[in-house]
Amino acid sequence: MAEIHELGATELRQVLAGGHASAEEVTEHFLARIEQRNRSLGAFVTVTAEQAMNDARLADAAYAQPKRDNLPLLHGMPLAFKDLTDVAGVVTTHGSAALDRRPAPEDGALAAALKGVGAISLGKTQVPEFGLTAYSENRVAPPSRNPHALSRSSGGSSGGSAAAVAAGLVPFAPGTDGGGSIRIPAAACGLVGLKPGRGLVPSGESTGDAARLVVAGPLARSAADAALMMDALVPQELAPERGYLASVGEAPAGLRIGVSLDSPWDTTFPFTVDQDALDALATGIQLLTAAGHSVFEADIRYDNRYPDAFTTAWTAGVGNARILPLREALLTPLTRTFRRRAQQRSASKVNEALAFLRRFAHDTAAQYAQWDLILTPSLAQAPRPVGWFTGTASGGEEWPSPDWPGDADDDYRKQCEFAPWSSMVNVCGLPAVTVPVHWTGPAPGEGLPMGVQLIGKPGSELSLLQLAGQLGA
Repeated sequence: MAEIHELGATELRQVLAGGHASAEEVTEHFLARIEQRNRSLGAFVTVTAEQAMNDARLADAAYAQPKRDNLPLLHGMPLAFKDLTDVAGVVTTHGSAALDRRPAPEDGALAAALKGVGAISLGKTQVPEFGLTAYSENRVAPPSRNPHALSRSSGGSSGGSAAAVAAGLVPFAPGTDGGGSIRIPAAACGLVGLKPGRGLVPSGESTGDAARLVVAGPLARSAADAALMMDALVPQELAPERGYLASVGEAPAGLRIGVSLDSPWDTTFPFTVDQDALDALATGIQLLTAAGHSVFEADIRYDNRYPDAFTTAWTAGVGNARILPLREALLTPLTRTFRRRAQQRSASKVNEALAFLRRFAHDTAAQYAQWDLILTPSLAQAPRPVGWFTGTASGGEEWPSPDWPGDADDDYRKQCEFAPWSSMVNVCGLPAVTVPVHWTGPAPGEGLPMGVQLIGKPGSELSLLQLAGQLGA
């Protein structure tokens, strides 16, 4: 048998359900794997080994009972939560040195939902401060690095979770996505990353998210593993009749797919698409065509007022964060800058931005409706070096940088040019999946992974995972 960490989540679930390995054995194996690799990877901020082993023993005790047909869906399955999600008894840093370190009094909705179906939490994974950026670097813990090249970033904001999955520190993990925070790190680390549509996963929503941008979804090594997590996340009344995992291997009927490089960011931040991103797109088109789908060029026109409106909505929450004045200096330059701007905006300006984004969503969805799906590259560039966005791009081991530069606007511009096809999907509330299809090296599996993004219509999450399977995931 393959080593435990080499198994996909669906295979590991079968091993646990069949009694071929105990939850304690599996948990111990992954904790040893974290101990071995996390120092260089920076995926985990906190490892809750003692609690995980206690939970594993409880899972094994439940398995030993006569009625084991009622075992929960994720019985004994290890995973980790990004450090924006509350887990009872564990500090949630939100990636910020400016906050007090107090253990969460109870599980947040996402942790409660997954632990409630048998998952075992191994700890908390690295994020950017307040989840604001497309890279997972902060002043709390070492940066999260890409398992395929440790000098490169694993993306953000679910960067630590993506690195952990790609490196085999956990079999899969939940992420949250408010502007690309599942899809960006999934693409950087060569994973399947699914952002469900608005309202499908209630446990991933945030009360402070006035634009309703944020939703929880899976980071996984295969479409089947992502489908298993969707079965755990989606309420039964909203799920497909047979469930996601049972249906993911079916081939969707021939679809009309519109291909686009258009972005709502390109008037404010003109960007160049790397050849590797174009190669990934070409591979995606070839695979989809071979699978019987029709691909057309899509000319999509975006309102050029989008960047200001999205930025206003995206950063509104950080303006309201409860931070003592004496600790403001501990914020990263980007957070401090956008927090100050958010505090200077009137409520009417925020409401104007939210109203614009609602109109933008309606207009954009109407354009997308000409096709069954929209296809874009996942990222415009290959994964960037650690420190590249902040201007500390030595990629070395020194952390935290004693002279972290303060050019927040340059940092933000680089992020928008790096991931120009992500945030508008959140604004529209649509589902989207990123799938690895290309490598930057001379042979498959060499170099860095590159992917494509498929944007679906409301309710098309299962079709997106089926297509991910057709693309080889």
